[in-house]
Amino acid sequence: MNKKISPPKISQAELSVMEVLWAESPLPASDIAKALAAQKKWNIKTIKTLLSRLVDKQALSTTKDGRRYLYIPLISRESYATTAARTLSDRLFGGRAAPLVAHLAEGKGLSDEDIAELEVLLADLKGEGLKNER
Repeated sequence: MNKKISPPKISQAELSVMEVLWAESPLPASDIAKALAAQKKWNIKTIKTLLSRLVDKQALSTTKDGRRYLYIPLISRESYATTAARTLSDRLFGGRAAPLVAHLAEGKGLSDEDIAELEVLLADLKGEGLKNER
């Protein structure tokens, strides 16, 4: 039986750590702390706790580099974003994308650029639908 493995649930704090590692990896805990220092007032112990949780969740792997560990993402940003978006859509809008987009539009969450990108995406999706019907 082929069982699909879904990415782990990642807290907002853990996501901050993942963002650093998605931008550049592998990195030691000290470099991750430096990268987050401007936006977070976390000490190195907090960073190491978050890293440990992410390793336990199998979101990160480690490799030994002398006396320190380097951290490497095991899940991609794209994979995580897809799962997070699907979860949000499922929880708030019954799995439907249209009400989610409508909600963003009503809250002035869509810029002109966003709308243009959505129009291109919809045109591409419609084109794919036509190809599949042939």
